Amino acid sequence: MSLNSVPSGERKHIAFFGCRNAGKSSLVNAFTGQNLSIVSDTKGTTTDPVNKSMELLPLGPVVIIDTPGIDDEGELGALRVEKAKQVLRKTDIAILVVDARMGLSQADDELITLFRGRNIPYILVYNKVDLLPVLKKEDYEEKLSTGENGIVTAQLYVSAKQGDNIQKLKELTARLIKESGGETELIGDLVSEGDIIVLVIPIDKAAPKGRLILPQQQVIRDALDHGAIPLMCRDSELVETLNSLSKKPRMVITDSQAFKVVSEIVPEDIPLTSFSILMARYKGNLIPSVLGATQIDELQDGDRILISEGCTHHRQCGDIGSVKLPNLIKKYTGINPKIDLSSGTEFPSNLEQYKLVIHCGACMLNPAEAQSRYRIAEEQGVPITNYGTAIAYMNGILKRSLEVIPEVEI
Repeated sequence: MSLNSVPSGERKHIAFFGCRNAGKSSLVNAFTGQNLSIVSDTKGTTTDPVNKSMELLPLGPVVIIDTPGIDDEGELGALRVEKAKQVLRKTDIAILVVDARMGLSQADDELITLFRGRNIPYILVYNKVDLLPVLKKEDYEEKLSTGENGIVTAQLYVSAKQGDNIQKLKELTARLIKESGGETELIGDLVSEGDIIVLVIPIDKAAPKGRLILPQQQVIRDALDHGAIPLMCRDSELVETLNSLSKKPRMVITDSQAFKVVSEIVPEDIPLTSFSILMARYKGNLIPSVLGATQIDELQDGDRILISEGCTHHRQCGDIGSVKLPNLIKKYTGINPKIDLSSGTEFPSNLEQYKLVIHCGACMLNPAEAQSRYRIAEEQGVPITNYGTAIAYMNGILKRSLEVIPEVEI
């Protein structure tokens, strides 16, 4: 990833679904202006989801996803269909591609039910209109509607082969994404111009060589965008940093693993929180994370806990997910739980064996996927929290770490 590239977690995800040979891949290629997906008359050419990052004006950076046919058959086909459905977890807007000659199939209707159940806005695109009798001009116009849950849906006729209405589809997609949800700020609404923000960034074996992790970068940029003044230091220089300031900082934000040390240094009249807690708020999962953290007290010896990360990285000595968190849980509870680890896209669909899920800050996941993982846990009655919230709770400083966030009642 280049220094100026936008990470996947900050891009809106546009996923193309539909039956085999509906023209999904052709439409994706027309939509992106590139030969992203293989096009063939043979059914089932797309066997795995294909991702492509691009700029969609006037919206900005997005991820385009081409999925396998939702009507695939056989044992292998069932696996492909499951992969396609997993894409729903990170979909901000779905484009359901239908062969205009065939109309909606049962598989298409089932997809629409899934879209509605997950509150995913979608566009019903009738492709291959070049193979139909001549349509009236009004047939080419977009048709919009709003469901009972407030989710906007649309309908449009296109021809991927001839390029008919492709530009209109792109404009419609960008508009519906903008209308379906406002942008969430990381700390911009918590600071004022001229505020000093102290960021505590430990540099240990787990710290990436020569760079900051994504939440740290994002907080710095958001602070600068709103005229605040971010100051960075290690936890070992925090006392000196605070003593050097001529005015009290608006807040101190720390890496979760240094929470206890930092809380003992920062005076009570200075708000303190963590990057992980801010990320939970940013991704829309802070409230369930707070509720989930309280369930740590209910754990019993032998209970199974899932510690999950949104990205895949080489785990090092002293890794927070595989070493520090399990050790802190054992020390706090006095029990010996069974710990399972997951990372990347392999978040389990079945969580019923777990008494608690502790997720990372989800900086590499877009809000839709982060919220989807929390929803999976909620639907199965499994408490879920995140790293920073759990660490703050076990160190007795969760209440303090939430005082800076106005929407959370303590």
